[in-house]
Amino acid sequence: MAVAVEIRIQGLHKAFNGYRVLRGVDLQIRRGDLVAIVGESGCGKTVLLNHILRQLEPDGGRVLVADPERPGAPLIDLATVTGQALDRIHARWGVVFQRNALFSGTVFDNIALWLREVGNLEDPAILPIARSVLSAVDLPEDATFLDTDSASLSGGMAKRLAVARALSMDPLVMFYDEPTTGLDPTSAAEIQDLVFATHFEREPDAPVRTTVIVTHDKDLLGRLRPRTVMLHEGRVFFDGPFDAFEASRSPIIRPYFDLMPVLHQRIA
Repeated sequence: MAVAVEIRIQGLHKAFNGYRVLRGVDLQIRRGDLVAIVGESGCGKTVLLNHILRQLEPDGGRVLVADPERPGAPLIDLATVTGQALDRIHARWGVVFQRNALFSGTVFDNIALWLREVGNLEDPAILPIARSVLSAVDLPEDATFLDTDSASLSGGMAKRLAVARALSMDPLVMFYDEPTTGLDPTSAAEIQDLVFATHFEREPDAPVRTTVIVTHDKDLLGRLRPRTVMLHEGRVFFDGPFDAFEASRSPIIRPYFDLMPVLHQRIA
């Protein structure tokens, strides 16, 4: 039985001020995939992610995503989706941004906002969800922590809160943009394990989750062993298992692979 497609990118082009960043990206992500998108700085990783999230409009090509609210979750062209239909799709996605993008206010405020705005839930219904997702990311769930100002959290705790907020909507797809950037080695390893857990650990009857990670973090790749997609000169240069990527002697892949720790630290 064929595995359903979650995201399909066809001939994607994007330029900024005449500089062509994406030059015909073709990529298909299946439901349940754990995918890492890698490549040298400026190759278009985050630009590609922002097209999937509909934060950018392509100059050419298409981004198609599964609509989970329609029978069979058919693929639809994002360019044709607006208003409530787009909100319906985004409600089933969780996004963890590079700098967390936490809102001002308390821990509870950060988790509650989308549940109020999108889920139309009141605080009594939100509270058990907040406690559940905080527990899932190994953060305290007591009233004192829920009332803590999010600006006072350490880097590792802020990242965990960003993951908890993303999980609060019970997403079918999780997106991470450089999830371990700026973290100390211990916190980074904990977030790597958390990414793994949020992808694979679920209730027996729950649907599989798809995960897309933009990263330079070689340690993360080594721990998760994901399907690895490398962008180079605006196109997909490599798409395959991490083991094959790690073992490659390609004159394009090898120098980048060896330089990944430097690039990761430079972003931090």
